[in-house]
Amino acid sequence: MKVFPYYLANRAVTQSQAKLKIADKYTNAIYAEVALADAQIIDRAIAAALVAEKPMAEMAPYERRAVLEHVLTRVNERQAELADLLCIEAGKPIKDARGEVTRLMDTFRIAMEEATRIGGEVMPLDITPRTKGYRGFTKRVPIGACSFISPFNFPLNLAAHKIAPAIAAGCPFVLKPASLTPLGALVLGEILAETALPPGAFSILPCPRDAAELFVTDERLKLLSFTGSAEVGWAMKARAGKKKVTLELGGNAAVIIDSDADIDAVVPRIVFGAFYQSGQSCISVQRILVHESLYEKLRSQLVAATASLKAGNPHDETTFIGPMISETEARRLKSWIDEAAANGARILTGGQLVGTMLEPTLAEGVAPADKLCAEEAFGPAAVLETFSDFDEALQRVNRGRYGLQAGIFTRDIHKAMRAWDTLEVGGVVIGDVPSFRVDNMPYGGVKDSGLGREGIRSAIEDMTEVRLLVIK
Repeated sequence: MKVFPYYLANRAVTQSQAKLKIADKYTNAIYAEVALADAQIIDRAIAAALVAEKPMAEMAPYERRAVLEHVLTRVNERQAELADLLCIEAGKPIKDARGEVTRLMDTFRIAMEEATRIGGEVMPLDITPRTKGYRGFTKRVPIGACSFISPFNFPLNLAAHKIAPAIAAGCPFVLKPASLTPLGALVLGEILAETALPPGAFSILPCPRDAAELFVTDERLKLLSFTGSAEVGWAMKARAGKKKVTLELGGNAAVIIDSDADIDAVVPRIVFGAFYQSGQSCISVQRILVHESLYEKLRSQLVAATASLKAGNPHDETTFIGPMISETEARRLKSWIDEAAANGARILTGGQLVGTMLEPTLAEGVAPADKLCAEEAFGPAAVLETFSDFDEALQRVNRGRYGLQAGIFTRDIHKAMRAWDTLEVGGVVIGDVPSFRVDNMPYGGVKDSGLGREGIRSAIEDMTEVRLLVIK
């Protein structure tokens, strides 16, 4: 069994009173053991981060860039190892795992570029006779020590979306990776430990939930960035005190297929968007609204394509559907499918569960109040419904409590712009599914889907403050 340390103030620590066992999510065999940090260790990490605030802020942009470039180089060298870890700890099919490692490299590459672009502004202040002779200048300065909590579904890249901008901005940080999938983040810790970051610049600390409360409540921390469920995220914000809080939370993303859409092109994208990595994505396609003139044809093709997806061992190159993250989560979603069926929904394909393997599922006739439609499925399940009026379809999307991203298949530019103006979401994707994301996008949601934006430049703005200089 492999043993992974935690990282306290840039240094690996293997000795701990408690250990976390990490299972292969497909076989359920124990693969690794991870040292767990307790509240005392987290307190020490935060104290070390405070000491590192000044030297981190004083690092020149080229020095921050060099750290990020080292990470990019080492990740490139260890691509196969990192993809294999994702297969094991997250149950992610190997093709998807390689895709996440590629995105991880994109994230650090973007951060490298942005590290040398954090500029300011010259402001004319002589806007009235009273202010003649005054000029203003602004610059961005690091906010200070940051607290990060990352999720299980993209354990590498979503940790990177916190780590990389923090380094680019000059902020020390403490990171809690998801307890189900900490291994990839710990490998990033190993790579960061090879760099010239000042002591205390980073700590990566798998820990029990009770100890993790310090990540939220400790007043020494200047920012909390959390990615996870809406219920947990908003409760954290309520306890976070004066620190800035950014939340990337859940969704139940909708896609609208208008009457002029090309069904043959649309179906493969919906299948990808709904069932990629077993639907365990905040922007997984969950609600499929189809114009009534196309419904029968699209339903037939979509059901056939979904039923043909291969489920099985994530290490198999032909596997598309892997296990869900845990049997608890799989049973939870199965109960939602069963509830919808009991309330009159028709299960068009899938719906069966064996252990953590839930068949990709399509349903129609699901009541709007059923959990399968109203809440975040976060698994391989989607619901179909028809519409006759485009504007009414937009309003239907807006009735949900979430607002992360939405996809629209239409060739009408006026409808596309109306969707952008009308939909209460963080992002509207025209001509593709809402599951589309590039790592430099300002990504995030409204309503119960969160607060603030990720994407390197957006995150750097959150991790810095504007400082004004006035000269007469």
